[in-house]
Amino acid sequence: MLSDEVRRDLRSQGVTRMFPERSVMLRQGSPGTHLLALTSGLAKVVCREPSGAKTWLAFRGPGDLLGEVSVFNGTSRTADVVALTPCVAVVLDAERFVRFVEERGLVIHLMRQALARMRESDLHRGELQTLPLVVRLARTLLRLAVLTDQMAQSNAVRLTGLNQEEVAQAIGVTRNAVISGLGQLRAVGLVETARRVIVIRDVEALRRWAAAD
Repeated sequence: MLSDEVRRDLRSQGVTRMFPERSVMLRQGSPGTHLLALTSGLAKVVCREPSGAKTWLAFRGPGDLLGEVSVFNGTSRTADVVALTPCVAVVLDAERFVRFVEERGLVIHLMRQALARMRESDLHRGELQTLPLVVRLARTLLRLAVLTDQMAQSNAVRLTGLNQEEVAQAIGVTRNAVISGLGQLRAVGLVETARRVIVIRDVEALRRWAAAD
């Protein structure tokens, strides 16, 4: 992980931009001329298939870099990044970013971040194959709470911008299955739901559900 000081210095290398809710922040197929350092908001990474279907890949939150892979390997972007909530990010020029990384000796840190993301993906695939729906749902909600940086503020966490279809894609089930899973969590008082809003009422209790196998 990059230190807070390095993150501040990195952000000073670019220009701050605001992205409205549901806007495309980075577009699949476009060249890696720049990347984004997300400072606030929640985004999703999705791959558009030739058939037109979209495959969910990840959620991203404050502190995450977006689009750095295409910057480093010189290829076009392999996925869309879409703002789920209003987002603020620093736009960093590719050449300037690479120079900053080399001058600060940050290559190993970014490699560790890439490996952490690979482990995250492997863990997620394993969960899809082995864990019950409600456990996968609980873990996904907790990860989103961590991404939005609300865990230390209160035992209640408000997640906005997500629709049920997006949650379904993230845990590999149908929208109806997500509705059923949220209903179970609602019935025991762990969550409240509204249109594109999920409120975790009891984080500690949800952790216990997430730990079940």
